[in-house]
Amino acid sequence: MFERELTDLRQRHMFRKPLVIESREGARVIIDGRSLLLMCSNDYLGLSFHPALRAAAKAATDRYGCGAGASRLVSGTSALHAELEERIACFKNTEAAIVYNSGYAANTGIISAIAGPDDIILSDNLNHASIIDGCRLSRAQVAVYRHRDVNHLEDLLRKATSIRRRLIVTDGVFSMDGDIAPLPELVSLSEKYNAILMVDDAHAVGVLGERGRGTAEHFSLEDRVPIQMGTLGKALGSFGAYAAGSRDFVNFLINRSRSFVYSTALPPSVCAASIAAIDIVEREPVLKKRVWKNRDRLLSGLSRLGVSCGSSESAIIPIVIGDTEKALNTGERLFEYGIFASAIRPPTVAEGSARVRITVMATHRDDDIDIVLDALDRCKKEGFLG
Repeated sequence: MFERELTDLRQRHMFRKPLVIESREGARVIIDGRSLLLMCSNDYLGLSFHPALRAAAKAATDRYGCGAGASRLVSGTSALHAELEERIACFKNTEAAIVYNSGYAANTGIISAIAGPDDIILSDNLNHASIIDGCRLSRAQVAVYRHRDVNHLEDLLRKATSIRRRLIVTDGVFSMDGDIAPLPELVSLSEKYNAILMVDDAHAVGVLGERGRGTAEHFSLEDRVPIQMGTLGKALGSFGAYAAGSRDFVNFLINRSRSFVYSTALPPSVCAASIAAIDIVEREPVLKKRVWKNRDRLLSGLSRLGVSCGSSESAIIPIVIGDTEKALNTGERLFEYGIFASAIRPPTVAEGSARVRITVMATHRDDDIDIVLDALDRCKKEGFLG
């Protein structure tokens, strides 16, 4: 059975095999003994290698050991878990927060706790797979609205009668296209139709907003988004995820969210690194500015090359190629030129929209961006981009 399935995946250019990174320093990685420029990481601020995070993790390991030893409600909650949740709530300007072991665990755990068979979830068509799976686990009715189409969403809300609870769920920054949710309109609709609004800020925290607090701060709507989910493993350079909101909401999740209740807690060292990361985001806004500076440099260069990056509004810059095989060939060609930028194909993206997904980090230098542009220019001349 497995052999047949794998053969089919290979024939359709959908077989996946992870590349092993032997070491990393800043914006460069070693793969198969070669030094490559890393252009596909979500470590937007470059914090995963920051000395403050490493020092905090080492000190926590010395004090608490390597693992938490149990789930949070048994014996796995350390003082660092509590401190991290207080720190997140302060950072996000909410009453409380709860930490999860991953973004996937957070979205599946939050959504399935809130919604049930008597409810309806209204989900953007391009939401992350973890949101989609959370909707499935909830057993609620699911209505998918066209990407960022608030008119379609309102039409679905208007038709959602005899429903106990309405939940609108959206990514803040969409992970494959890099565009931003129309949050002001979503907030207005949630209030008009008495719906709960949940925003997945995985790719926005640390990057969007004046102080890096994410999509709600970006639109000055922090007090009108009741459920804010985010990750600690992208711009914050650590691991795990969280939900931030009212204290009642957090207490509800502590008691009802299965992925929280039945998972061994994050290692204390991860919590310590995450606390250090939040401190750096607040203390060193120059890192966020560097991300946007690098993004502007790359976009300007792509425009000169005549290469489209779609509707990107963030550090995520997709170069949509369309054909899966051609996208894979482009990624391989960039690899030959010393650029590590992954090709993304179905089912992660829709059929006919395979792409090379490029991300910029604060640790990229001007000459790094120019190296990428030169490689893309060569790929275009060789016919790899279309």
